[in-house]
Amino acid sequence: MSERTEGYAGAVVAIAQAEDVLDRVTSELASVGRAASSNEELRRVLSDRSVPASRRIGIVEDLLASTASPVTLNVVAMLVGAGRGGDLEAIAAEALELAAATRGEAVAEVRSAVALTDQQIARVADALSRASGRNVTVHVVVDTEIIGGLTAQIGDTVFDGSVRTRLDQMKERLS
Repeated sequence: MSERTEGYAGAVVAIAQAEDVLDRVTSELASVGRAASSNEELRRVLSDRSVPASRRIGIVEDLLASTASPVTLNVVAMLVGAGRGGDLEAIAAEALELAAATRGEAVAEVRSAVALTDQQIARVADALSRASGRNVTVHVVVDTEIIGGLTAQIGDTVFDGSVRTRLDQMKERLS
């Protein structure tokens, strides 16, 4: 992470904490970051400084007004207006880490082929907490590359229970 990204993430966390909506804002910001990173045209427009800031902010308002909290909307508009539209995913990731650290937790990025229910997320968080020895906040990313199962990453540690990895391991054993 760059110093600038960390600074913006710190500001996001401070704003969200002051408004008592830290978990919601970091979760919504992560969703926006994933959407921007997975949509080339959206990422290009939000990060293009030749596009007037008012137009970029208008796009953000159109996308988020009906779903995101007002704090998230304002934070994303601030970031896009400041020319950080291309960094939304990195800022969101850092904000998630900072928010978890304020609670004495670690963040696990869990990748799954399908969205997980709240009960499944709780079971995954419990299992990862036991495996890592730390309280874990789970951030789920739906990843169509995962055939089935899950992968989880906490810092540099990866837990891979994906079907793809299991199939690859079986191929190696059979070779």
